[in-house]
Amino acid sequence: MTAPKKVAAHADFTGAKGQKDTQPEVQENLDAMLEGLLKSTPKLAQPGTKAEDQRCGLVAIVGKPNVGKSTLLNALVGQKISITSRKAQTTRHRITGMHTLGNTQFVFVDTPGFQTLHANALNKSLNKTVQGAVADVDLILFVVEAGSFTPADARVLALLGKDIPTLLIANKLDNVHRRGDIAPWLQTMTDKHKFAEFVPMSAKNAKDIPRLLAICEKYLPEQAWWYAEDELTDRSEKFLASELVREKLFRLTGDELPYTSTVIIDKFEEEPPQKKGQKRLLRIAATIVVERDTHKAMVIGDKGERIKRIGMETRVELEKLADAKVFLEMWVKVRSGWADDEARVRSFGYE
Repeated sequence: MTAPKKVAAHADFTGAKGQKDTQPEVQENLDAMLEGLLKSTPKLAQPGTKAEDQRCGLVAIVGKPNVGKSTLLNALVGQKISITSRKAQTTRHRITGMHTLGNTQFVFVDTPGFQTLHANALNKSLNKTVQGAVADVDLILFVVEAGSFTPADARVLALLGKDIPTLLIANKLDNVHRRGDIAPWLQTMTDKHKFAEFVPMSAKNAKDIPRLLAICEKYLPEQAWWYAEDELTDRSEKFLASELVREKLFRLTGDELPYTSTVIIDKFEEEPPQKKGQKRLLRIAATIVVERDTHKAMVIGDKGERIKRIGMETRVELEKLADAKVFLEMWVKVRSGWADDEARVRSFGYE
């Protein structure tokens, strides 16, 4: 697929001439640049009546672990399809989310955070997923924390080619106490990569999402939509169930439980409503896989209270998302060293 030509960064930014000083007039220009980026709100194209009036394309969301990629995907799609957690390395699969708005269908691809700490079979699989996701897209959203650029960020940036337009998403702007520090930081980022545009924002700020969508739109090719207008993801309810169990697992165990724990869906059966007005029933059996007996005890909790809570919170959220009645059974099993076993990693659903 062909991508549109790159556009230059905003004029206010380039007007700083790349000087890294803090003289008053330079700082004033930088402050004005940041204010302009935050207030700039391009308009989305209006709906067309023919397929040739439509736009559609792939947008990859990449970055190191825990920079807010999944939160951003959920905000862009308008519904939760990717799990979130304060625990790093939560996302492990390529997750596609669609948002059809006006004349344009955005196909977003959320990727695992690029792994650099441990070279086990699981992390090699996750990194392969990241590299595959950025190879054939129309636009890349490179997500970093506003004001920060770490060696881990640099390793992700090194994966990105120069032929695909890339937006620098300076996320978590709401965590920055001094906004005046962001503009000079954005200036230094021009030396890192030829970014098409810079987007300071917060994925949790609903007002920032329409602005980002409008910026993304102009990079998508004119072609017919790939999915139905009301589709939100290409992932199944079975996949969503396993991800929700894993999310609750990490949230309720915190840093106690190693990130290598995973969830396998052993049974997923759907029963139609028995009476008019009733909801369908999903019968699900899930296994939480951990690496040690101590981890198993941790997941189960005192008198089984923790695993009961994991199951209850998963069931409540899944019933809401799937609009169904859910019956969920869970077990915990120990599989020592599974993350280092390539065959076991593949058998657990990782590419």
